Amino acid sequence: MDTRYYWDFAIMFVHHLATIALITFSYVNNMVRVGTLVMCLHDASDFLLEAAKMANYAKCQRLCDLLFVMFALLFISTRLGLYPIWILNTTLFESWEIVGPYPSWWIFNLLLLLLQVLHSFWSYLIIRITCRAIAKGKVSKDDRSDIETSSDEDDSTPSVSKSGHNSTTNGTNGYLSGGVYSEEH
Repeated sequence: MDTRYYWDFAIMFVHHLATIALITFSYVNNMVRVGTLVMCLHDASDFLLEAAKMANYAKCQRLCDLLFVMFALLFISTRLGLYPIWILNTTLFESWEIVGPYPSWWIFNLLLLLLQVLHSFWSYLIIRITCRAIAKGKVSKDDRSDIETSSDEDDSTPSVSKSGHNSTTNGTNGYLSGGVYSEEH
């Protein structure tokens, strides 16, 4: 087993355990507002990453690059800017002054700090991908995924027959065979 996949799995596993525990502890500690803010802050940039992936799958490289840069800027500003200044400051210092520490308060804040460490690591990875994209001129394939394809893998154009039609179609253009079809279609 490749160590990249192991570490990616381990980090995502820790992330999901921390997320479930944070949702639980935000309810138990009567800090539902904090839990809701954390979820909203995290959802703010996620749709841009998914849109960039879709643009990459659709072979729209410029759109993919634009969406990824927008994602990177929003991710870093919300998770390395707003999250520690707004949420961690409130839960670590302001709540200490208001209610004081209690056992589940410590667990809740340790989980929030763990999430900040993960944000820092992911921001490093995003910056690294962005630097590679600037150097190459496009966002490269995600090394962690062996199933997903990217525009790096299929830069060749399909062969065109004498009639000007794609002779190697596999049903993607509505035709089930690679044979010549009439001009009426």
